[in-house]
Amino acid sequence: MKKKLRVLVLMHEDLVPPDDPSGLDDRARLEFRTESDVIDALAAHGHVVLKVGVRDDLAPLRREINAGRPDIVFNLLEEFQGQPVFDHNVVSYLELLRVPYTGCNPRGLVLARDKALSKKVLHYHRIKVPGFAVVPIGRKFRRPRGLPFPLIVKSLVEEASLGISKASVVNSDDKLAERVRFIHDHLRTDAIVEQFIDGRELYVAVLGNYRLKVLPVWELLIEKAPPEEPRIATRKVKWDPVYQERWGVAIDEARDLPLELVRRLESTARRIYRVLGLSGYARIDFRLDASGQPFFLEANPNPDIARDAEFASAADAAGLEYEKLLQRIVGLGLQRTSAA
Repeated sequence: MKKKLRVLVLMHEDLVPPDDPSGLDDRARLEFRTESDVIDALAAHGHVVLKVGVRDDLAPLRREINAGRPDIVFNLLEEFQGQPVFDHNVVSYLELLRVPYTGCNPRGLVLARDKALSKKVLHYHRIKVPGFAVVPIGRKFRRPRGLPFPLIVKSLVEEASLGISKASVVNSDDKLAERVRFIHDHLRTDAIVEQFIDGRELYVAVLGNYRLKVLPVWELLIEKAPPEEPRIATRKVKWDPVYQERWGVAIDEARDLPLELVRRLESTARRIYRVLGLSGYARIDFRLDASGQPFFLEANPNPDIARDAEFASAADAAGLEYEKLLQRIVGLGLQRTSAA
């Protein structure tokens, strides 16, 4: 990999950081912290950093590629035309232009985005997944006998805990129907109704294309929550600083896990990464039940790569500080292109 590159950072147009953010308050800065962290770290490493934001038109991306002639696109885009399922189309567009990019390939994005499809594929490969059923938008749902309470109701395709709250965990058919309607009416997506695994939530970050590096296991902690409340990654748990401080929310290195379980999680995360055809970097989410059995929840290709997010924190714990992590991600994007 060349030491100094022209890197075009691709993001949503609402998240393009201003050239001078000094006049913004902390809350405003938080909106584009990932984009700012990536841009600043790449520039500090000596790369020429270009920025482009898109919403529902790829013309700005094409113009920047033609004008800037980047060596690689650093992909931070999570949706297109307001649809998270369109992210793979933008990556496919980059492939058609023969422009190298960071992160996951289109097929991996498609398989991972659909929470039911990824579980079906992994169940076939004998990886433990919760029982589940899909409720297409606009349809009523009759709970199968083999799907007992408690259950958790989520969007089939949305990320970043959109639509997930304490009310997502249900214990009756009435509450189940109510929550399915909420997903259909407010998020306008299909719903997935899933066996709720009451236990620890663990995250395993994986980095690589062919040779994979598994980072230390991280865990969601909600230390001040009442014992009877489910510990789940709701929208507020993930993104509301006031809520996080109030309830003692943290995501940190998992403690007191038996070495055998850690090795099992690492091995399973590698298998999942390969089975789903992921590339670049991803986070694999598990729930650990009371008996110590890990269940696959979902795969998150191109997860949040902010300096203080769990992926970068896990990399730092493994001796890969932030600037070097981004260099590795850029190198993986170039490696995949050269091997194609």
